[in-house]
Amino acid sequence: MDYKETLEYISSVNWKGSVPGLERISILLKRIEDPQKDLRFIHIGGTNGKGSTSAFISYILKAAGFKTGLFISPYIEVFNERMQINNQNISDEELAEIATYIRPYAETMEDLPTEFELNTAIAFEYFKRNRCDIVVLEVGMGGEFDATNVIDAPMAAVLTSIGLDHTAFLGDTVEKIAATKSGIIKEGCQVILYQQDSAVTDVIKERCRIMNACLHISEPEKLTLLSSDINGQLFDSPHGELYINLPAAYQKNNLATALKTIEVLNGSGLSISDEDIRHGLKNAVWPGRFERIGTGPDFFLDGAHNPPAAKRLKESLNIYFTGRKIVYIMGVLADKSFDEVAQIMFGKGDIVYTVTSKSPRALPGEELAKVLQKQGVKATFCSTSEEAIMHAADEAGVNGVVLAFGTLSHLGELRKAYEKIYG
Repeated sequence: MDYKETLEYISSVNWKGSVPGLERISILLKRIEDPQKDLRFIHIGGTNGKGSTSAFISYILKAAGFKTGLFISPYIEVFNERMQINNQNISDEELAEIATYIRPYAETMEDLPTEFELNTAIAFEYFKRNRCDIVVLEVGMGGEFDATNVIDAPMAAVLTSIGLDHTAFLGDTVEKIAATKSGIIKEGCQVILYQQDSAVTDVIKERCRIMNACLHISEPEKLTLLSSDINGQLFDSPHGELYINLPAAYQKNNLATALKTIEVLNGSGLSISDEDIRHGLKNAVWPGRFERIGTGPDFFLDGAHNPPAAKRLKESLNIYFTGRKIVYIMGVLADKSFDEVAQIMFGKGDIVYTVTSKSPRALPGEELAKVLQKQGVKATFCSTSEEAIMHAADEAGVNGVVLAFGTLSHLGELRKAYEKIYG
């Protein structure tokens, strides 16, 4: 298969959607000689902040000289983003080669794997072939029955902020969701937890007790904000002054989780210096997380798509844009709490342009606009991303702000549309 054929094959309608369980991925991996057995992992689960935390950790490990794999989901612009080594995407050629190798093993299974399981197998084979020292492995959804949880005990199991999301699959309370996500904690492993409410913390503590695992809770109080603007933030820390390129206020807690993980890895025998930490963080980038892609008006992208993420995004808006006109572009998935997100983000009279993402799970923009209008928001559906961008930019004016947010699946479309319009 060539690259185009590979992407068509991976997204084929023959594959199942989202089906929890480890039996299929275990069979598939065994057929290709269990590449994951030759790798060391940092396993990262949670509801929000997984991507940013993974990026911080992977950039620091790269700066320390480790050949670092990174597996994420979803991607924003190109599929290849899902599998990276030293923060470089897998090439079209290698993706096609590995998918072609795995295809006959997958197609002859009695119970065909899901798309995510196939992606996971491709990633493990990719990291093994390239002899990665460490792989930062982001959970797809949940934890206990997520395909990535087929690995043995990781070097560290990291749990970021946990809140209500994917409730149809994971449970309708934060305690139930935390219990499912805690499934990545294995016997005797090191566990790092984002500092959060006792409802979540108590569940994780109990899982650690049962699994004889050592729990470490992040310490954001050790980070003192020295300065911040829409380009980034500077913190004082036990590692010296740390600069990150991600300006959102919520990144402080993700950073603290990443730093606690590095501390634990150092205690487990790795050698990562303060200079490695400073250098790695200074170079770390993570698209679609309060990311400015243009000016006049300032144009931002953010992947906030559930109520906890919306609250954190709103905090950053209040910090940076008080007194400035903000116009919104919003696109969501139908299975998300989009009405609650809207209540957090918007006040009566706010101007929002709605779009429909290309995801098969997308909520039609027309329906979203009607929901917002009932809340007193001035919502208008736009049939294309280009139309939404031009209307929002005109409405915001040169000195205003446009914030495009919601599901990550439509941020890539918006970025391409923005570049097409403004170059």
